[in-house]
Amino acid sequence: MIPDHPSPEALPDGFPTGTLTLHGRVLPASNATFVGELGGVRVVYKPIAGERPLWDFPDGTLAAREVGSYAVSQALGWDIVPPTVLGDGPHGPGMVQLWRDEVEDQVPVDIVAEGEVPAGYRHVFDGLDAHDQPVSLVHEDSAALRRMALFDVVVNNADRKGGHVLPMADGHRHGVDHGLTFHIEHKLRTVLWGFVGEPISADEDRALRRLAAALDAELGATLAASLTDDEVATTRRRVARLLARGEFPAPASSAYPVIPWPPF
Repeated sequence: MIPDHPSPEALPDGFPTGTLTLHGRVLPASNATFVGELGGVRVVYKPIAGERPLWDFPDGTLAAREVGSYAVSQALGWDIVPPTVLGDGPHGPGMVQLWRDEVEDQVPVDIVAEGEVPAGYRHVFDGLDAHDQPVSLVHEDSAALRRMALFDVVVNNADRKGGHVLPMADGHRHGVDHGLTFHIEHKLRTVLWGFVGEPISADEDRALRRLAAALDAELGATLAASLTDDEVATTRRRVARLLARGEFPAPASSAYPVIPWPPF
């Protein structure tokens, strides 16, 4: 069930309530992930008890980071993250997120033969596949993925795999799996590097400025309920840095991987 915190009036508009019934588990997944039904609506449920301990993120914090990522998505006005709340289920408290049905005839992120970048796509990097054949990782050249790439910079997403980009029938793209976010150290790992160095558009700039104002107001207080003060402050600095530079950042020059592995 959805617990008293958050209160029903604080839930996203139309978010279902009631008893969470599980239908199955998503495999493979690093953390326990279930598909279920809440108030007749299909949802994803990730209990805190099923979070795998990590060396660089505090234990038991991934669900709260997913909820914080949804709050940032809403403040930007880009509807990247499906409605997400902290709820209670058969395995205890955890993240509950509305399910989104992706379509099979659209591929936002893909692997193609090396150098054969399709029209409307951006090249990310070259490598070898499981059969040692040269391939290229590519992603759509679209406004939806530009917004997702900027969102990932803001939340410092350490795990933007290709499978975490969900294509909708109308061309919209949702992003999921945002447990590895908001770290105070630079940890951006993403397959969406195709826009490096491009100027931030006027619309994108307005959204980032709206986010900066929200971080100094209600959004900042919302994030402070589940993140540390340093994590919230670092998020503010990332937004300010993006606005000051006015362009999509390049990968940081360090030994830290900039592409999640595996990329899908």
